[in-house]
Amino acid sequence: MNFKAGFIAVVGRPNVGKSTLINELIGQKLSITSHRPQTTRHRIHAIDTADNYQMVFVDTPGIHIGNKKAINSYMNKAASSSIRDVDMILWLVESDKWTKEDSRVLEHIEQVDVPVILCINKIDKLRSAQEVLPFLEKIATKYQPTELFPLSAFKKRDTQALRELILKHLPEQEMIFDPDFITDRSEKFVVAEFIREKLMRHLEDELPYDLTVEIEKYELDGKMQRIAARIYVDKASQKNIVIGYKGEMLKLIGTEARKSIEGFLDRKVFLQLWVKVSTGWSDDKRALASLGYD
Repeated sequence: MNFKAGFIAVVGRPNVGKSTLINELIGQKLSITSHRPQTTRHRIHAIDTADNYQMVFVDTPGIHIGNKKAINSYMNKAASSSIRDVDMILWLVESDKWTKEDSRVLEHIEQVDVPVILCINKIDKLRSAQEVLPFLEKIATKYQPTELFPLSAFKKRDTQALRELILKHLPEQEMIFDPDFITDRSEKFVVAEFIREKLMRHLEDELPYDLTVEIEKYELDGKMQRIAARIYVDKASQKNIVIGYKGEMLKLIGTEARKSIEGFLDRKVFLQLWVKVSTGWSDDKRALASLGYD
């Protein structure tokens, strides 16, 4: 058998570039990104299939310290459970920056016995390649990965070389998913994530962490996809912020989300957004389960 396939967990602390790297590796926008930590809340399978391989990247929430709310506990469990039952791990750390959360990730990685490629991300921010050497020496005292790979996630040359390195360690086995699949998640799930991405990018302070999105209507009308989504916030005062002055913020978020969704679905989209207050949703296990956090 010349075909290789496997699950590859992409792990690291929050905001280290996991989702950006996965989007580059599969050549398509699937995982949402923003400059904020803990943008990714769910475990998502992003699938890259070629003639000789199928790589199933497992995008995980960043492993972070503290379970302040039920949603934080959910995210940490989703991330740590993703490390089990995979064929390989891509571990992202940031060049010249080691934190307590990186140490927490290492604790989880040390518990599994699979190949680990340690990716030193954001090396493009260094003035020269030599600057990364002291950091590499520091890491060597903590852990010996299977492979060490410095990269900039936005450079196709780097992601292509990383893909070849992954293929080297991927086991020979049958295809796991249908070759036409790019994710195991539904279109509705991805659509809700695209809306949440725009909320994360445009709203300030802690507000993005107090909201979530639920798709209430998802119907194909000829060549038009009609979507109605409700944005849940934690406090009444937050509802006005999301809507904005004369509805301008909600309109901006809706316009940008619609464009992203149309690019993903490859068809015209009619999108309606509403905002509703659901006090304490992020610390209520039952509410979280009803919103897909289970």
